[in-house]
Amino acid sequence: MPQVMEFKLPDLGEGLTEAEIVRWLVAVGDVVAIDQPVVEVETAKAMVEVPCPYGGVVTARFGEEGEELPVGAPLITVAVGAQSMPVGAEESAGAEGSGEAPRPLIGYGSDHSRPARRRRVRPVTAAVSAPVTAPAPVAVAPAAPVAPVVPAAPAVPAGPVPVISPLVRKLAKDHGVDLRALDGSGPEGLILRADVEAALAALREPAPAPAPAAVAVAAQGERIPLKGLRGAVAEKLSRSRREIPDATCWVDADATELMAARAAMNAVGGPKISVLALLARICTAALAKYPELNSTVDLAAKEIVRLPSVHLGFAAQTERGLVVPVVRDAQGRNPESLSAEFARLTELARAGKLAPADLTGGTFTLNNYGVFGVDGSTPIVNHPEAAMLGVGRIIDKPWVHDGQLAVRKVVQLSLTFDHRVCDGGTAGGFLRYVADCVESPAVLLRTL
Repeated sequence: MPQVMEFKLPDLGEGLTEAEIVRWLVAVGDVVAIDQPVVEVETAKAMVEVPCPYGGVVTARFGEEGEELPVGAPLITVAVGAQSMPVGAEESAGAEGSGEAPRPLIGYGSDHSRPARRRRVRPVTAAVSAPVTAPAPVAVAPAAPVAPVVPAAPAVPAGPVPVISPLVRKLAKDHGVDLRALDGSGPEGLILRADVEAALAALREPAPAPAPAAVAVAAQGERIPLKGLRGAVAEKLSRSRREIPDATCWVDADATELMAARAAMNAVGGPKISVLALLARICTAALAKYPELNSTVDLAAKEIVRLPSVHLGFAAQTERGLVVPVVRDAQGRNPESLSAEFARLTELARAGKLAPADLTGGTFTLNNYGVFGVDGSTPIVNHPEAAMLGVGRIIDKPWVHDGQLAVRKVVQLSLTFDHRVCDGGTAGGFLRYVADCVESPAVLLRTL
């Protein structure tokens, strides 16, 4: 008999203690291969697919879509070695003795190729032939009048609802929309984002003459659970405010020469260089001159730890909210390499496919809030880092250039820093060097 193995929610790294089930990728009775993804979960860092280390037949699932499970909670049970098994046969399969030790968990945080389409194994019911005999006549007494039968309401089908993406499922969950009550307008009844938004619009229409109780409930406002990504951001920012005595300094810089240098780079062909990549390269050069700002504070040891590598975080806006992917070893990359890495991580962020490791371990953050059309900001330091450089929009402004009033491309730069790691002189020197490189990119040639 096959051995039934229990697969538990694994430790997904970076201190994560729980995850929310977004979408099941297998059903009870499916045949799964070793390392095949069986469930998609959302952690406080990202959405990830969790592969199962066992191969066999799924005999049970634990948890519904939208439910949060702690690390170590059972996810599924698998009849190892079984090629087919009727649904519900897990009890008999698990009653046998033990076999060899289970294979250890492998592959978390890496990119696995998805196996071939899963095979659904359904129980086969044998037809039994039996002679049919006419029933013997039975005397029936007059019956009392029978009340009319009221047809029962149709049962809501069980199982997962076909939804085009996890983001649509999350939108419905956050606003209390029952997906089973919707008729999908997509192929084969697939529920699209437009279907959920239409349901939300219908819910927002004022009801005629609401009862006093309904008015009291509406007056309390909408409650949105502070969990997942939003909860993680809230906790991190609160910790930054509690622990870091921050200060901010800023300066306006003439970015005309920087934009001209970028145009010249992109005119010679090859991959395009982004403005963010040039600013990142300036940051790494500035951190080499002022390493105090590439550090962290160890409160337990009462020490400032200067870090040898620059792992550069950058803010990226997605449908799930603001995330900060990290470019590893940015100090060793040129503008072309930085541009490619920014583009790759941004695409993964918008698709919701960043691994937890892509969102942690940063030592310095570059925040380009100019993409939102604003000039300045005083951002909160991304704990446990020591500083963040903010960049506003680059716009035409009147500027005195070579003693003459001219229209130049001007940007506001701001530096928010942990006052425990350095004083204002160091922070000001860092920001002034960044501004000098923006105004005269030739200054960078001394570090290339």
